[in-house]
Amino acid sequence: MPGVIDTLSSNLLVPTILFFALGLLAAFARSDLSIPTGAAKFMSLYLLLAIGFKGGSSLAEHGIHWDLFLTLLGGVALSFAIPFVAFGLLRIMTRLDALNAAAVAGHYGSISIVTFVTAVSLLDLVGLRYDGFMVAVAAAMEVPAILSALWLAHKSSNSGLRDAGLWRDLLANGSIVLLTGSFLIGAITGGKGMQMIAPFIVTPFTGILCLFLLDMGLSAGRSLIRNRDKLSIGLFAFGLVMPLLGAFMAWAVGALIGLPQGSLFLFMVLSASASYIAVPAAMKIALPKAEAGIYLTLSLGVSFPFNITIGLPLYLWWVT
Repeated sequence: MPGVIDTLSSNLLVPTILFFALGLLAAFARSDLSIPTGAAKFMSLYLLLAIGFKGGSSLAEHGIHWDLFLTLLGGVALSFAIPFVAFGLLRIMTRLDALNAAAVAGHYGSISIVTFVTAVSLLDLVGLRYDGFMVAVAAAMEVPAILSALWLAHKSSNSGLRDAGLWRDLLANGSIVLLTGSFLIGAITGGKGMQMIAPFIVTPFTGILCLFLLDMGLSAGRSLIRNRDKLSIGLFAFGLVMPLLGAFMAWAVGALIGLPQGSLFLFMVLSASASYIAVPAAMKIALPKAEAGIYLTLSLGVSFPFNITIGLPLYLWWVT
């Protein structure tokens, strides 16, 4: 047991996670600390570009293997399946109606790209290798969960389901476009392209991620304070249990595929995280009657801080 605690502590006490914790503490202390909106937007674009390009470059270096297609298939299947598990748990653990339970469930089948970027940074810090194609898996897992959520919501007689413009907006989602686009550019240009822009996307990466996670900590903490009245004990417990269940499901699928440790860790992180960008935008369009204060507070205010501060070290210990 002491060895487990030491391992978890060493993976927890890294700058990226500690800056996120600082943001949470500042929010809970009602500090006026803030990151300018323009700076936060730039950092988001930078991180997506950097992680996508590095993933594509890594794929070009190591080539396309059968593991890529199996992992993509497994990721898409998990993204479809997890909302059904989450929906069942929500109906057991909480008093949410079917519509709101479906909206929340969709968030847990999709992924948090910031959690994924932080996980990649953690792997780099501990020196554990991973497959570059995991970026493509992350992009593929953004949308399928939305289909499951809409199907679940359709079972509700008062779902208010709308699909006008939904799929156009999803396909044109900025994070998806930049992540997949930079991945393809990295795959096309390979090592030569990486050498050209490495001073921009490698050296400053961790520092910018620290600032971005500071801002995310502030956002998560303030969201939790603002919407704390919407969180019942059952909802809060769900926000902690569901990431662990998603990680376990991904571990089972990833072990069956035969993913190496680093890639298996990222696969678990993708399935454990909850979306707070793409899916909320989709739910706002397709399920306007669902309570945004519930699904945003759960994904951003509960599961995201849990994954960043406790989940990532735990999942890393799990695979190593």
